[in-house]
Amino acid sequence: MTRARPNWKGSPVWSGHPYPLGASYDGQGTNFALFSEVAERVDLVLVDDDGNHSAIPLPDVDGFVWHCYLPGVGPGQRYGYRVHGPWAPAVGHRCNPAKLLLDPYTRAVDGLVDNHASLFERAKGKPDPGDSAGHTMLGVVTDPFFDWGDDRPPRRPYSESVIYEAHVRGLSRTHPDVPDELRGTYAGLAHPAVVEHLTSLGVTAVELMPVHQFVHDGVLLDRGLSNYWGYNTIGFFAPHNGYAALGTRGQQVSEFKSMVKTLHEAGLEVILDVVYNHTAEGNERGPTLSFRGIDNASYYRLVDGDWQHYYDTTGTGNSLLMRHPYVLQLIMDSLRYWVTEMHVDGFRFDLAATLARQFHEVDRLSAFFDLIQQDPVISRVKLIAEPWDVGEGGYQVGNFPQLWSEWNGKYRDAVRDFWRAEEHTLGEFASRLTGSSDLYQHSRRRPRASVNFVTAHDGFTLRDLVSYNDKHNEANGEDNRDGESHNRSWNCGAEGDTKDPAVRELRGRQQRNFLATLLLSQGIPMICHGDELGRTQRGNNNAYCQDNEISWIDWRLGDEQRALLDFARRLIALRADHPVLRRRRFFRGETVTHADQPLPDLVWLLPDAREMTDDDWQRSDAHTVGVFLNGDAIAEPDAQGRPVVDDSFLLLFNSHWEPAHFRLPAASYGERWTTLIDTADPEGVPDEAEYKAGTRLTVEQRSLVLLSRPSRTGR
Repeated sequence: MTRARPNWKGSPVWSGHPYPLGASYDGQGTNFALFSEVAERVDLVLVDDDGNHSAIPLPDVDGFVWHCYLPGVGPGQRYGYRVHGPWAPAVGHRCNPAKLLLDPYTRAVDGLVDNHASLFERAKGKPDPGDSAGHTMLGVVTDPFFDWGDDRPPRRPYSESVIYEAHVRGLSRTHPDVPDELRGTYAGLAHPAVVEHLTSLGVTAVELMPVHQFVHDGVLLDRGLSNYWGYNTIGFFAPHNGYAALGTRGQQVSEFKSMVKTLHEAGLEVILDVVYNHTAEGNERGPTLSFRGIDNASYYRLVDGDWQHYYDTTGTGNSLLMRHPYVLQLIMDSLRYWVTEMHVDGFRFDLAATLARQFHEVDRLSAFFDLIQQDPVISRVKLIAEPWDVGEGGYQVGNFPQLWSEWNGKYRDAVRDFWRAEEHTLGEFASRLTGSSDLYQHSRRRPRASVNFVTAHDGFTLRDLVSYNDKHNEANGEDNRDGESHNRSWNCGAEGDTKDPAVRELRGRQQRNFLATLLLSQGIPMICHGDELGRTQRGNNNAYCQDNEISWIDWRLGDEQRALLDFARRLIALRADHPVLRRRRFFRGETVTHADQPLPDLVWLLPDAREMTDDDWQRSDAHTVGVFLNGDAIAEPDAQGRPVVDDSFLLLFNSHWEPAHFRLPAASYGERWTTLIDTADPEGVPDEAEYKAGTRLTVEQRSLVLLSRPSRTGR
């Protein structure tokens, strides 16, 4: 590790190069490059191990990029910038050399923001004189070398994907088999005990909540809380230093890479939840940490005609200016860095509708999506949108381009409504169960466009969804006013923990219903971490600031938790084994004939085994339905070009509060059916029983049954 000189005077400063942006070490020295169109002078500040500062005026500027090369400066060197330029908020400029600024392109960050007064612009009519050095983060020069060995991306097909949304800290923070010093870190997530849980569960991808360097909001720190979720990015190239076990002077980069390499070896993809729509600097009352002091008007969307205020479609105080070429370059350079250098396999874009806003409207063909489409690196990884923001016209489910998958918020709402027996829900539920073709087929997209979920980090956990009528967010310090106000599910009895065996069984059944529905639906299922273990947040449906037992997974498993875990494993294995449960194309209503038995690829059935009619779909009290999935009609070639055939399935749903009696369809559908799943069973897996065509089968209240029969053509 290179130790910075306490006094830089007299040492050589070379001109260097304007690209790549950031601090780039080449084995002999480091090139520094910073974009600022508004700057009149830029000082690079080196900080040594004793905290001494050396300011070096950058000697050259090309195309608004200020740059220099320093021989002998290498990995571990901490640095920041001071930008001299206009202080004119009325026209959007906020340069103030008293503020030590973080390089937007730094690959690693040392230190934390402490909410000191010097970080803010509190002087009226002039730049605040308070020096923020010592109260803010510093960039770190990193060594790009890492021994990836034979690491290869798993490249799981979308149709085989099962996503596991996880938090780096919360996943391993209390795991008894992870050493104390590794818990809650990248190394902890890569520990064999955690990896074994993921692989035995059967998921194929880990979607990590934000790992870009983020800032803990001052208002939360004042309450003794923190920004646990991490949706407050300040460094789009740097892995968050708070998740590093081995150090923050560049070691976090190697630790992150080692985690990715380990997960890849286990066959798991790594998808990052990324927040390119805003930064941690907030509005004009927020801290000056980086972008604001470097070139405020280039990086941020300002209110037209009122440039001292920020145009905000994210609810966080600011939005990045997506029509500025250097903002687009920043985002694309960041994405490529995480794929090419950090080997991640895809991205989930937070509030992605904001990325489409070049002006005010959401434009599906905005410059950002055009860049993604033509990029030879990013266009080949998994791209998932959170297809909404808080601005006008921001709800864009179904409207993203061809390459993209989307968090399907309509799936979440429809499935919750069906299982709490809301009226007029059956048609919507059927559309969501079969891949949401009404949302995606019009643009020639496929079921992979729909990322299906019932719960996510934002909202109740699965266990709490069926245990609480009302949110309990008192620990957040906002008088329980924050978070979603309405529980779109069904509370099975008294709120919270209970020893009543009937209530506990019913709650367990509803959890099994949600998991089974999710994993038997067409599209890409996403499980929120810990839901397979019955994780509770004690009714908190907005635990964004709770870095404690409220949010962490509790790995102490009782019999109920172990049974739920085994049930989830069985469902995921079923899905993996049967391509008809994860079709690559939508059902088309096509009829396929085998052994003189013509059958459509999909048939909706009433409990008396008659096919559903239009009138049946319109009934307000329809809470029971059966669906036949024809495994002989997949009509999709496998990787070797051979036609795929599968077993066929019957799914029988009853969301009513009374048992339903189903008659199995005629022998043309199948002569004998075997039960595989029954959510009314305490373990969800009944003793396999056979039923002949035309016989009656009782589906208990609030439950579903899955039956199968072998393919008629062989597999």
